[in-house]
Amino acid sequence: MSAERPSGRAPTAEGTALVVVDLQNDFCAGPVAAARYPGDPGRLATVAERTARAVDAARAAGVEVLHVRFLGDPHHQGPSWRRRDALLGKRPKCLEGSWGAEFADALAPAPGERVFTKRACFDAFLGDGFETHLARSAVRHLVFAGLFTDVCVDSTARTAFQKGFHVTVLEDCTAALHLPDEQILGFMSRLYGARVTTHDHVDTWSRLPGNEDPCSAPPRRTASSRTAGSRTASG
Repeated sequence: MSAERPSGRAPTAEGTALVVVDLQNDFCAGPVAAARYPGDPGRLATVAERTARAVDAARAAGVEVLHVRFLGDPHHQGPSWRRRDALLGKRPKCLEGSWGAEFADALAPAPGERVFTKRACFDAFLGDGFETHLARSAVRHLVFAGLFTDVCVDSTARTAFQKGFHVTVLEDCTAALHLPDEQILGFMSRLYGARVTTHDHVDTWSRLPGNEDPCSAPPRRTASSRTAGSRTASG
């Protein structure tokens, strides 16, 4: 799979792109994902299913879909990454050419949709061609879905904000690994002005935020949903 594919058609929703982050088997399906995730692994499957719906909605609305993938092969890792893995006993994930590195079922890129590769890094802006493509396509607003909210999604959203992009996060299309979901979503809303919404509000997230549409706080949750979505600092 190439780092960047030629575009098949111009998006009609001007200025917005849906960025699908790392929805690969080692992160959301199979034994590696289940062993690493501190909550119910079924949550990861739900994230993938809802993201697939968001992708379908984006395509129908003319919003460009950008796919970001991670490769963790040791030869891609820097010295600090290798030292951390050795100290914590972490094994590399999403090895190039493996099933674990493939996109989850129903989330394979459509013909013409671009794929950007991160090699042992969190931030899509460090991947080949990502920022260049955004500039060429006049994208000003990034809508994020994928894994994990507090790792690669946050790392990319942070850079996006600092580079002047508007940020939206689909809170039901992502999950945190180390922090409570509400905590990281609230942090992104406060620090980046991120608009937090759900995949089914396509009329909201498919357009640029404006002054008349202030950033929203993460939806309030019931006690039962907070318990189900709680995280511990592990992984």
